[in-house]
Amino acid sequence: MPKGHVMGVPGTASALAGVLSDEGLHRIERDADLPRTEVGDDVAVGEYVAARLGREVVDRLVEPLLGGVYAGDAYRISMRSAVPQLYQAAKTHDSLTAAVRGIQERAAAAQQTGPVFMGIQGGVGQLPLAVAESAHARGAEILTGTPVTELRRSGTSGWRVVAGDRVLDADGVIVAVPAPAAAELLRPEAPGAATELAAVEYASMALVTLAYRRADIELPEGSGFLVPPVDGRTIKASTFASQKWGWIAEENPDVVVLRTSVGRYGETAILDRDDTGLVDVSRHDLREATGLDAQPLATRVTRWTDGLPQYPVGHHARVARVREHVAKLPGLAVCGAAYDGVGIPATIASAYAAVERLTGDPVPSASGGAGE
Repeated sequence: MPKGHVMGVPGTASALAGVLSDEGLHRIERDADLPRTEVGDDVAVGEYVAARLGREVVDRLVEPLLGGVYAGDAYRISMRSAVPQLYQAAKTHDSLTAAVRGIQERAAAAQQTGPVFMGIQGGVGQLPLAVAESAHARGAEILTGTPVTELRRSGTSGWRVVAGDRVLDADGVIVAVPAPAAAELLRPEAPGAATELAAVEYASMALVTLAYRRADIELPEGSGFLVPPVDGRTIKASTFASQKWGWIAEENPDVVVLRTSVGRYGETAILDRDDTGLVDVSRHDLREATGLDAQPLATRVTRWTDGLPQYPVGHHARVARVREHVAKLPGLAVCGAAYDGVGIPATIASAYAAVERLTGDPVPSASGGAGE
């Protein structure tokens, strides 16, 4: 992805020279001469960007980026919820490219020069283990394989939680599960919130990990590539994991690890294939894109069924209504990817806000670059 953009939206046409057609570049240059486009209370990212810069920018840049983050459709995804900094800038600028340049200038002024990607040594699988160890050290009890089946008020401000064959009494409860599960738990005490949460849609996806002998392959530079849906491929992206995360290459210098992702909102047929089928289609698309034709040493398919909540236009209003209903019940809060962002920093910030609601004490805010 070229530099000089915000979620695929360029600040200048020159930033995309060699990426878009001449017609697409000329269409971007017209942005400065167009009358202002009002974004109102919310607008779909694809709809707004296409109106300002043309569909080629959406189809070849914005769509693959948003498809990677949300597994959704850029022409449905809310700009206010998914790209809030761009939404706010669009409200105060006549030109979209000027709005993007304003965001870039503020980031430069704030010296936001950290890495584009931030990870954890050993992979993000280390994160829940570290959280569990920290919680255990503080005296917390963690129950695994024990789904909560009932959540009811107890007394004037307490809660009763039924988990497996145990009944737990609590002064406060944070519901940090996907929207459908949250809807079922909240329905007895917060039916309004439950109705809103039950309407949140989800997309499924699968990650295909492939390991190769380093001597057998030669990859392009960079951390990977995105695939626009208009290209007609099955995979939507590939990450050159060994080049993106140094610790992977350090652990086994003779092996190169790649990953592809498959699945967008509304795409179900491809995910019905078995693991072998997903590996085969990933290898085919990788061969078409990079020439890679070696036999992998090992493969693994990881499926995230209904793993990514969708943020359609008006999502922010739905979240506000959920929290309004929940706020009427003392000792109750909600958090997670269904509310304010699907990335790790966003979900951590959501958890901090939930804790602050229950305790009334400010907690540190989560910040950082794009995590994985």
